Amino acid sequence: MTRRYWNINLEEMMEAGVHFGHDTRKWNPRMAPYIYATSKGIHIINLMRTARFLSEACDVVFDAASRGNQFLIVGTKKTAARLVARAAIRARCHYVNKKWLGGMLTNWSTTETRLQKFRNLRMEQRAGRLARLPKRDAAMLKRQLSHLRTYLGGIKYMTGLPDIVIIVDQQEEYKALRECITLGIPTISLIDTNSDPDLADMPIPANDDAIGSIRFILTKLVFAISEGRSSHIGNP
Repeated sequence: MTRRYWNINLEEMMEAGVHFGHDTRKWNPRMAPYIYATSKGIHIINLMRTARFLSEACDVVFDAASRGNQFLIVGTKKTAARLVARAAIRARCHYVNKKWLGGMLTNWSTTETRLQKFRNLRMEQRAGRLARLPKRDAAMLKRQLSHLRTYLGGIKYMTGLPDIVIIVDQQEEYKALRECITLGIPTISLIDTNSDPDLADMPIPANDDAIGSIRFILTKLVFAISEGRSSHIGNP
């Protein structure tokens, strides 16, 4: 039972397309408890269950944020990338929205080295030192900086492993999910009807393709995170 009121409205979820699952031929039988009906060859997600699980996830991230925990939001599909960046920035979370680099979490020492390289190059550029280098050297370092900004820009302030990872589209971000499972990092995942709900610690049954659905789920989660952060700041 959720402990707070997060204003999760069933009509708004329907307008956002949260209830539309995948083609019935592409379903995962383990999603059966989360499916309400079938319509024109499409599974319809049970929004009552979505509301319940989303509310519980909001409780979890609120509590975690109030303790000062750190979050990583992962969503690299084109439909999700911009929404992920905006939501993460709004709630001061880390994010990956371009490509998941293998070992980003499980080989954290390598990721730290890359992040330090990224920070150093940013400082060099801001100080104008790259412009004073020979053209070939400057061009090479600028390419490196561009590459690092693309793939690590969303985690540039991350100094250690996240406490909770929010995954948009569990199927698409399976590599990230596996790394979290390996490390024991709790995950909150949007799970469509082709997903395995048993893989996520906190599954949220929802359409993981529609922009409206992704936006709705992320908006609720980042609001809860922001509220939790405000609570943390206000604590003595």
